Amino acid sequence: QSKIIEGLKELKAWLSKQLFSRKLRFKDENGNDFPEWVETKLGEIAETYSGGTPTSTNNSYYIGNIPFIKSGEISSDKTEQFINEEALKNSSAKMVSKGDLLLALYGATSGEVAISQIAGAINQAVLVIKSMQNTNFLHHFLRCNKENIISTYLQGGQGNLSAQIVKNITINLPSLTEQKKIADFLSEIDNKVEVETTTFDLLTKQKHYLLRQMFI
Repeated sequence: QSKIIEGLKELKAWLSKQLFSRKLRFKDENGNDFPEWVETKLGEIAETYSGGTPTSTNNSYYIGNIPFIKSGEISSDKTEQFINEEALKNSSAKMVSKGDLLLALYGATSGEVAISQIAGAINQAVLVIKSMQNTNFLHHFLRCNKENIISTYLQGGQGNLSAQIVKNITINLPSLTEQKKIADFLSEIDNKVEVETTTFDLLTKQKHYLLRQMFI
């Protein structure tokens, strides 16, 4: 089961490179080629902003129901901390919506990207990317190019990204229709990985249960 998951991830990585390098192309519904891709900068097709952290010594700010999303939590459906409206008003923390594209700027998760599963507030280590282009396409593009971004902008993989660095990333952009085809295709593989990972977790729990029963 572990090999199945690893194989799917390797397939996804290979297909992503083929698609974003245009070595593999989709056809439109009539079997014709889509228009040529246009080279641009991410900052020219998207707006970005990061957040901030309410004063940590003011405990009253951290009694609330607004999820406070940190860089290590951008792909999670829950957060360790919560803040309130007062904290939002008195800090640089910014709200994001479920479905927004989030990118981790700082620390061990620098360069990680995810579609937010919850609405909440972000701190300065998280960048939100909003665009009229297909969000899932941008998500897959940034995931595919993470290592290249890290090696280009971070010395030895250490340091922080910034909004300016992200906005200067070059992207070749297909039509919206082709963007959706690519995004849907790659998302299907992600869904398959998720299903197989759930199966792996269940098998692991079953194995542990059986081992405990054997040695009672």
